[in-house]
Amino acid sequence: MTITVPIHRIELAPGSLVSIHNLSWQDFESLLLELGEKRNTRVAYYQGTLEIMSPLALHERHHRIIADILKAILDSQNRNWEDFGSTTLKRPQVAGIEPDTCFYIQNADVVQGCTDLDLASYPPPDLAIEADVTSTTTISAYEAMQVPEVWVYRNHQLKIYVLENSTYREVVVSPTLPDFPLINWIPQLVQQAIDQGTSRMLRALRTQLKSNQA
Repeated sequence: MTITVPIHRIELAPGSLVSIHNLSWQDFESLLLELGEKRNTRVAYYQGTLEIMSPLALHERHHRIIADILKAILDSQNRNWEDFGSTTLKRPQVAGIEPDTCFYIQNADVVQGCTDLDLASYPPPDLAIEADVTSTTTISAYEAMQVPEVWVYRNHQLKIYVLENSTYREVVVSPTLPDFPLINWIPQLVQQAIDQGTSRMLRALRTQLKSNQA
């Protein structure tokens, strides 16, 4: 006997992941509609494999802190940016993913006024940030989407991946922020935010950035 359960009724414990194989793109689109927008899960789809992830609360905090750090640095440089959060990115028939958060930086002005992020009309985000990713499906989806840079924060370490010849290569210097030792800075600042509070960490960071410019 086959038992079918609506996908929205499946409850995942925080930190858990479910993989579903042999799904068509049409199946994926239907599941997205069934899951709806108001949920605490993330999805990644690549060539027939769907992963549904339920993040831990600390996972959510990590990527938000990193996004705040990124914004502080970009603001200190008077650079424009647009934060598109966990907007669903799609390459029809191939891949779909919901980043923890994603940014337009080099292309910030291109997406001004954008309310519906269709990658047929707009370039992919310049940078995606993920926390605690272990999935090859996630990285493969970003490669298919041609996102130029991905930051992965896991086990108190930041890894930076840059797209070269359609595949990711791990680097130690971010091309978006080449003047900053991010693989050292980010773990220290994240821990400082957790220990002392995010607002205190950001105020100290902004003061440091301003003094460096003096």
